[in-house]
Amino acid sequence: MEEYLSVLSACPLFFQISTDSIFPTLRCLGAVEARISRDMCLFHEGDPTAIMGIVLSGAIQIIRTDPSGNRVVILSASPGAVLGDAYLCAGLEQVPASAIAVQDSTVLLLNGRKVLTACEKNCPIHQQILKNMMRSVARKNLALNRKIYIMSRRTTREKLVAFLTEQADQHRSAEFRIPYDRQALSDYLGVERSAMSAEIGKLKRDGCIDCKGSWFRLKGPQFHIPG
Repeated sequence: MEEYLSVLSACPLFFQISTDSIFPTLRCLGAVEARISRDMCLFHEGDPTAIMGIVLSGAIQIIRTDPSGNRVVILSASPGAVLGDAYLCAGLEQVPASAIAVQDSTVLLLNGRKVLTACEKNCPIHQQILKNMMRSVARKNLALNRKIYIMSRRTTREKLVAFLTEQADQHRSAEFRIPYDRQALSDYLGVERSAMSAEIGKLKRDGCIDCKGSWFRLKGPQFHIPG
């Protein structure tokens, strides 16, 4: 687990916690390392809300599937991201979404009850972790608000422009990589993949963007380009 110290140090759960304290704290929280192969589930929709996870390597997507089998990508979690904290804080008995590995991934699983319950010593580190959880959940709420804004755009092109502008703002650059392949992006935006690909092609032909795979560079006047 020592090889992931840099990832753990950057994890929101360990904000303002010294690196020397991370591994003793993880042992206190019942941490277990799990390796998840691509397309495997870390947890399924409807599973008991009992664990939290920290992505150490790879990528995990949180998704929901409607009765017709259509997938909706809620978010994509890269190394350092925390999984399941919002469900625990909300007091849900079952998780409302599934977590699926989109790459071979390593995830650190934490005992949710131990995370939420202050230890017998009521130590400052545990108190800081609880504060960090609230901060992490608040930031995820902001991210979902941003997604609602993107999804509220009326056309596929408007959704793409809003999404790419948001990505540029997050990366503070007109050039960036998005955390989705084409299918996952269409699932995230709630649009047909063929229609989305056609709009990406139009944006490229119009000189508004350059792109290849997950790499994009914004050039058009409709984008707010960070300075």
